[in-house]
Amino acid sequence: MDVTPYKEPAWLALSMSSTLAGNLTVLGSVANLIVVENARRAGTDLGFFEFLKVGVPLTIATTLVGVAWLALVPY
Repeated sequence: MDVTPYKEPAWLALSMSSTLAGNLTVLGSVANLIVVENARRAGTDLGFFEFLKVGVPLTIATTLVGVAWLALVPY
């Protein structure tokens, strides 16, 4: 099996981005929808734009950390 140096980091980048992308919006993950629904039942209305206020900075920060990790850690 041919394992060239660029294949593993590419799979790791794909895995990281698909995992972190769910943090961006309410619709990005089923878990997000469950949290929003449970919050609504508890009396807290968490809308799409309220979620974005946290989702955008969180996604940017975790993506930057992930990219730095992939760049600095040898595979």
